Amino acid sequence: MLDVFGAVLVGLAAATVLVGTVTTMPIRLPGRLVLASLAGGWIGFAGAVAGSGGLSNPVALLAMFGAPLIATTALVRFIPTARHTLATVPLSLLVGVNAVRIGGVLFVLLAVAGRLSGPFPYIAGWGDFLTGAGAALLVWPAAGGAGMRKPLLTAWNTFGMLDLVVAVALGVTSRNGSPLQLIHAGVGTGTILTLPWAFVPTVLVPFFLIVHASIFVRLRAQATATLDQRRNVSGKIGHAY
Repeated sequence: MLDVFGAVLVGLAAATVLVGTVTTMPIRLPGRLVLASLAGGWIGFAGAVAGSGGLSNPVALLAMFGAPLIATTALVRFIPTARHTLATVPLSLLVGVNAVRIGGVLFVLLAVAGRLSGPFPYIAGWGDFLTGAGAALLVWPAAGGAGMRKPLLTAWNTFGMLDLVVAVALGVTSRNGSPLQLIHAGVGTGTILTLPWAFVPTVLVPFFLIVHASIFVRLRAQATATLDQRRNVSGKIGHAY
């Protein structure tokens, strides 16, 4: 039953992310179709690799986890159009899509069912739940003006990103049989490498890391713009006197 809930949650998260981001980008229909096809193709490829047991190889797992991050970084770094397109996604959407991470509590339920063990399911599960709950509360402030939202969004964004980094580290070091295993506790984290849970480290975690990085960039840009405006106002006042 937990696998059914996991499959539904993964499908819901992927659909929310894909539809939300693609439909808000200022690109024409052919471009949206290409982007959706690439995302769908990656999800299908990740499912095929996981289904064949390929993720049991640490190198393959690292490659599947890192590929979306490297590809996105390269696009944003070297293609101005891609950088501009990503910058047009509303901040409120970047925050809001994290609400689906409330479903991370399923990791805790997997631990209760004896399918996960060690610190990973509890830290990752409750960390995701808190991040998702925070996103639901901050989505409206993110859509409004600056004011007090920046400190809150910065704190929430930092927590959400650290939650993912810690979860990845615990997942890798808790998997039985892994050359990187440091934590020996029961069944470990092998379940995460099986379907439907394998979509978490290969699709969802890389995406949310990209989202958190984008939020940091957006907040920094807004802070710079606000500072420039204040300087301009101060300069005008100085010239007036």
